[in-house]
Amino acid sequence: MKQQGTGRGHEDDWWRRLYGDGGGAGGGAAGDTGASDAPDTLDDRVASALRALAATGRAAPAPGDAPERPERPGPATGKPPGRTAPPPPPAFPTPPAPIPLQATGPGSRPATPRRPVPPPRGAPADPPPSAPPPDGPEPGPLPAADPAALDELVPDTALDGARYGSLTLRAASRRGDLARHRGDIRRDALLTVRFGSGRHALLLVAVATGPPAGAGAARAARDACAWIGGAVGRSCTRLAEDLRTDQRDALRSGLQRLTDRSYGTLRARAEERGLPPERYPAALRCLLLPADPECRTRVFFGVGPGGLLRLRDGAWQDLEPTAPDHLPRRAAPADPGEPPPAAAGRRTDGTRAPGEPFLFRTAFARPGDMLLLCSAGLAEPLRQDPVFAARLAAEWSLPRPPGLTDFLTAAQLRVEGHPKDRTAVAVWES
Repeated sequence: MKQQGTGRGHEDDWWRRLYGDGGGAGGGAAGDTGASDAPDTLDDRVASALRALAATGRAAPAPGDAPERPERPGPATGKPPGRTAPPPPPAFPTPPAPIPLQATGPGSRPATPRRPVPPPRGAPADPPPSAPPPDGPEPGPLPAADPAALDELVPDTALDGARYGSLTLRAASRRGDLARHRGDIRRDALLTVRFGSGRHALLLVAVATGPPAGAGAARAARDACAWIGGAVGRSCTRLAEDLRTDQRDALRSGLQRLTDRSYGTLRARAEERGLPPERYPAALRCLLLPADPECRTRVFFGVGPGGLLRLRDGAWQDLEPTAPDHLPRRAAPADPGEPPPAAAGRRTDGTRAPGEPFLFRTAFARPGDMLLLCSAGLAEPLRQDPVFAARLAAEWSLPRPPGLTDFLTAAQLRVEGHPKDRTAVAVWES
């Protein structure tokens, strides 16, 4: 028992030298916790271990090696078998081998990069870039969000489609390259709805664009679509009957009345929000499409800039009621019973933006035709870039209408100098 206690005392003495209180080679008294007033960092502990090893004449352990613990004493001699007593410490201990460590003590930590200091409150922000980068249509930053008005946000892209009777519908609305680059919200809005069922169903497609650089532009566009959608839905039975019986004059006056009421509501909404009423209305363009396969009359109406085109026999025809004569386009020959394009007289009652006439046109659909309704972001490159127009004509003149993703891919083909939002609604006839 004495021999075993001697071995245990030697082992405890070694560990006291390694993690003791620095009070000498013998360590602290029995029951001592080894506490010390010296700083207790990783560097301090390693230095203490090295001093203890140097005092006993042991070689410093290699990095990663565990300290060698003494074996239990043999039964006969009380000495560890195969071991000899350690030699006396030299007069001048050899400095221990250095151990590579990463400094962790105060004043020795590596410098961390400083975070950018935000500009002082009220300092002018950097002006937004004026042009998108030429390296592709990938979205940039997300638009800024208000936690109390998350319903003001709209997705980067909207996509929809349907098939009724002899018509196939494809619709897409995409944020423009400039808005993507700046992190602005999409100002174009798209609404595709059906009222009624069966042969009496009536499809409405509405495309709206908010005023440029105006507060609440996206909200104005969505409100315009919502209000005209509600007005048409409440009158869908009468409108569907006028379409089937080819009552063009009744359709024109009825749709103009509904549009004026919608714009009047938008102006009232602008006053409630403290916005200038003359800047709140958005460009609004709509298509009425009967689901009855025997009725091939298509009705366009609306206010503001955009495009109404027909793709027939691989060539574009501009059906815009007020299309400027200087734009390159192929004149659309009138079908039997199809009236020439016209615009209603300007109103002065303040229900629409000043100088914006009410637009109305009916078109007769032939098998193989494609009717395109679009916002100004797509109408402008179509009318101004013949190469782009020819490419789209080739993409959309295939025997079968494209799928949703193929339609979106073609609609968002980039054209230099045309970074606006784009919204396109295409109707293929069979």
